[in-house]
Amino acid sequence: MTVFNAGPPTPIDGGTGVVTLVESSTFCLSDQLGDIHPGTAQGLFYRDARMLTRWELRLDGQPPEQLSVVSRDPFRARFVARKPPPHGVADATVLVQRRRMIGEGMREIVTVQNLGDEDTAMTVTLEVDADFADLFAVKEGRVSGHGCELTATADTLRLTDRTDPGREVAIQADGEPVIQPGTLLWHIVIPRRGCWHTVIQCRPAIGHRAAPMSFDERDEDSPAYKIRRWRATTTSLTASGAGLNAILQRTESDLGALRLDDPADGTSYVAAGAPWFMALFGRDSLLTSWMALLLDSDLALGTLRQLAKLQGTQENPVTEEEPGRIMHERRYGPGSDRVLGGSVYYGTVDATPLFVMLLAECRRWGVDAAALTALLPAADAALAWIDRYGDSDGDGFVEYRRKTDRGLANQGWKDSWDAIAFADGRLAEPPIALCEVQGYVHAARLGRAELAESAGDSATAARLRAQAEALRARFDEAFWMPRHGCYALALDGSKRQVDAVASNNGHCLWTGIVPDERAEELIARLGAADLDSGFGLRTLSSTVRRFNPMGYHTGSVWPHDTAITVAGLLRYSHVPGATELAERLAGGLLEAILEFGARPPELFCGFARADLHMPVPYPTSCSPQAWASAAPLLLMRSFLGLLPDVPARTLTVAPRLPARAGTVRLTDLRLGPATVTIEASGSEASIQGLPSDWRLIRL
Repeated sequence: MTVFNAGPPTPIDGGTGVVTLVESSTFCLSDQLGDIHPGTAQGLFYRDARMLTRWELRLDGQPPEQLSVVSRDPFRARFVARKPPPHGVADATVLVQRRRMIGEGMREIVTVQNLGDEDTAMTVTLEVDADFADLFAVKEGRVSGHGCELTATADTLRLTDRTDPGREVAIQADGEPVIQPGTLLWHIVIPRRGCWHTVIQCRPAIGHRAAPMSFDERDEDSPAYKIRRWRATTTSLTASGAGLNAILQRTESDLGALRLDDPADGTSYVAAGAPWFMALFGRDSLLTSWMALLLDSDLALGTLRQLAKLQGTQENPVTEEEPGRIMHERRYGPGSDRVLGGSVYYGTVDATPLFVMLLAECRRWGVDAAALTALLPAADAALAWIDRYGDSDGDGFVEYRRKTDRGLANQGWKDSWDAIAFADGRLAEPPIALCEVQGYVHAARLGRAELAESAGDSATAARLRAQAEALRARFDEAFWMPRHGCYALALDGSKRQVDAVASNNGHCLWTGIVPDERAEELIARLGAADLDSGFGLRTLSSTVRRFNPMGYHTGSVWPHDTAITVAGLLRYSHVPGATELAERLAGGLLEAILEFGARPPELFCGFARADLHMPVPYPTSCSPQAWASAAPLLLMRSFLGLLPDVPARTLTVAPRLPARAGTVRLTDLRLGPATVTIEASGSEASIQGLPSDWRLIRL
């Protein structure tokens, strides 16, 4: 945590050249002109299907020249360009602006301004096409054929899915365009110093039902109104360091855009990220909600409710559903059944204990007690899944093995095919017990014990604490690698230690499963140069065979992974070296985030900072991505040492903010019935609004 002065200008393309706009289940990928090009992964996506593959604006048949892209919110942008000057003329006189907003569809206002001293005539065209491809097919580059029927009337261009006529897009515009299949065309004359504009509406429909599209900022269903209303209920986070402040403001905006609403119960929950994961994901949504408690605890409750509704009730090997299991992801696209075996897929080993962990944490943060009590049966079903299905061989550890060849081969957060391998490069054979998952189970049992004790069920609390302590002892014995000074990445199907050194150890610190006598050695190992890239923690040590700084899970840096490790280090702040390493990792990560325009990407390459001096983007990284966007919140919470316990009416603070962090202020932080303001700098903190019957604990 060593920067936080003024950062660079804030681009919205994350350095990739692709502009991403996102609002709920809709997102749009375009180039910096605002154009969407066929034959690429660009498009307008709605409910996991690509509704547009072409959206190209031309002036007299030529593309404008790009000048800038400006964005105030994740769901809207202004693309500024010029018409190239005629041959032999030095300066352009025609300015083009495209103001785009997405929600349940897309609206674009095109303005052409004549800055010259003569009237100018031109032809403006918009070329449009669609393929209605499933999101998975687009992401994996396996789109084939043409699935669109184009029809034109006097006022509407309609694009219809040939395989599902109920799925379509209707495009309308003012300015009296000539509408032909695939084209809207305007012949215009713009007076000197004058301008022309048109408003284009793109409304999707599924099952012959048009989306309830609204862009009036006074309308409660409009993106602008929804995010304004959300901001009014969340904690206000500011910092005196301009760079840190920019990161915090971007975090708030991006998490607001990644919220999904459930009209059935009025709650909101969080999607995993744009562009490819605009859906409920068990692991991602749970970890994001945990990190975002500092900002909005309602998001955690909404996420828990959604996951409880979808909790497994039967055995289904195709979707990997099992009683009590928390799902991995939910999809709506036309190819979901072919990819997932159904709209909901359950192939994850860690979402189930994380569900119980988050439920217990919500109690500490003062989330409505009645709502949490209603979720206790889901938590108990989750613990039953851990004991019966998670620990299939009865050795006391939770393992995974996919049920069919359609499931994910790896079912922890590092779920790519090559993520779990020995130091010599051999892939681990299932069933696989990941080190961090044992930590999650340990914390889940302790969390449920707290919930039981608060309800007067001391017998259940004692049983769960005994189980957690037994797991802690077995874990240390089976996973510790004395030669490496850290825990094994996993145990394979033969109970051999998968000896690759990896960042998963940081999650073990976060959950508290690491004994104090191991912590100092483990902390020193995490701080070695093979793991610390200088911009954050690498997922895999540079000393092992499969290390690749451009690998998805084999050497890259993930902001949420580093933030969780920082939180774990500060949990062990009493251990020598923990606070110093936490500051170093957090500082490097925040400096990298500033290089990405204050928006943390899903991941970036793990090249050594000493070699390249700048963080290198990962080409297909999601941005914004929920747990990456929430990572700065976990960093702030950790460095503030913020530990509320609303039922006990205590608030613990132990600020360790580095000097260059400046002053951090949290306004309107909701802790159950209390609303407090915290201002902190260095090791000092002041708290206002704490009720008189609460106890403030300073460490």
